[in-house]
Amino acid sequence: MSRICQVCNKGSIVARKYSKLMSKYNPSPKSRRYPNLQEVYIPKDTNSKKFKEFAGKRIKVCTKCLKTLSKPTR
Repeated sequence: MSRICQVCNKGSIVARKYSKLMSKYNPSPKSRRYPNLQEVYIPKDTNSKKFKEFAGKRIKVCTKCLKTLSKPTR
């Protein structure tokens, strides 16, 4: 499986590594940053609209979506 959140489609980004001197003439190297993904089992009796299609399955979820999953629904 790829490194993408299956709920919100959050994926990797290209970021620069920090250095003290960064300009046009002293470029800094690039690095790829990945989201913090966790494998979670979604219960069958979930009430959240976001997670209804994944009910009863095991999926990779970013921690932001994991936080919304644990919140009680109104």
